[in-house]
Amino acid sequence: MEYLVALAIGSLTAGGTYLILRLRAFPVILGLSLLSYAVNVFIFASGRLKINAPPILNKYADVPYTDPLPQALVLTAIVISFGMTAVLVMISLGAFLETGTDRIDLESPDPDEDMKLTEPDTNVGTVPELDGADAEVKA
Repeated sequence: MEYLVALAIGSLTAGGTYLILRLRAFPVILGLSLLSYAVNVFIFASGRLKINAPPILNKYADVPYTDPLPQALVLTAIVISFGMTAVLVMISLGAFLETGTDRIDLESPDPDEDMKLTEPDTNVGTVPELDGADAEVKA
């Protein structure tokens, strides 16, 4: 059970990180959502993974229980992440309606312009010329 949860957390984190690095607004929002899901599963797993265990103590019997605090934290985090996702969608929708594209990097408005090769900088890697006073080499 723990391996499955660890694999789910790793997969959500990897997918979220990959999507955050995209240059479009919608995949970035999905990536943030996946990362928040990964954190929620991690917090939930910190309260012990037990099947059919109640989140409360029983004073009459010694039954296994799970910690209710991580469950409450995850529930709160789900509500907050839903609200923040709605805000991000509205901000990106406003940016899309204003600019006509959902690209995050807006240095070049033409998407085909990014594919063109630019001329290389000729000053990169050149050594500056030294006058006679600075040309002494210490051995």
